[in-house]
Amino acid sequence: MGLWIAAAVCAFFVKGLCGFANTLVFTSILGFGSDNVAISPVELVLGFPTNLILVWRERRNLQPKVFVPLTMLVLGGSACGAFFLKSMDAQVLKAVFGVMVVLTGIEMLCREYGKGRMKESRIVLGIIGLAAGVLSGLFGVGALLAAYISRVTENSREFKANFSAVFIAENLFRMVLYGVLGIITGDTLRQSMKLMPFMLLGLLGGMAGSRVLDEKVVKKLVIVLLILSGCVMIGDVFMEVTRI
Repeated sequence: MGLWIAAAVCAFFVKGLCGFANTLVFTSILGFGSDNVAISPVELVLGFPTNLILVWRERRNLQPKVFVPLTMLVLGGSACGAFFLKSMDAQVLKAVFGVMVVLTGIEMLCREYGKGRMKESRIVLGIIGLAAGVLSGLFGVGALLAAYISRVTENSREFKANFSAVFIAENLFRMVLYGVLGIITGDTLRQSMKLMPFMLLGLLGGMAGSRVLDEKVVKKLVIVLLILSGCVMIGDVFMEVTRI
């Protein structure tokens, strides 16, 4: 239980600080000792109220033109995911998305250290947005979604508000799906309730930290976490291949 508590505090501290990557941290800490089928539903139940809290706190920074189309893409990504899973190897697809996340993160980091602000290409943003929806629908991973939203928002408060708004819908969809499939059980809910105070402790700590840290530092943390997310995805595929 101690490891689960540590995972909840660390994961949701990062969520409060940067607005995302709680899934990455939570599953990375617990992945060596527990199966993903036990980890994901608990993280989902814990993550849903954090998105509600962040959206309410940053409600003045919500931009319907950002989160509404992305919500449709994410939910539509679930349907696209079913097609891709039937016609393509899921591991190959995950590796491709992982490479896209890493390259996108590196490009964003280069822009942060470059001089002046580069004009965004609508075509590039459209491709990233579509890929983000499919990736979220397939694997429940918000890395590319974070890359997209960070490009179309001005600061971390706008980023957190719009990212969390998208994931409220995504979380609801997955909770219903997990419930129907029997992945969310009574044990899942009991485990989540035990971890809820530690989730809140981590989230509030991260939110407090984000007010202290410089805006540019927070943005660079987001980009570094994006690159790390992509690397973890590629690493997961490599581990699966080496097991076969």
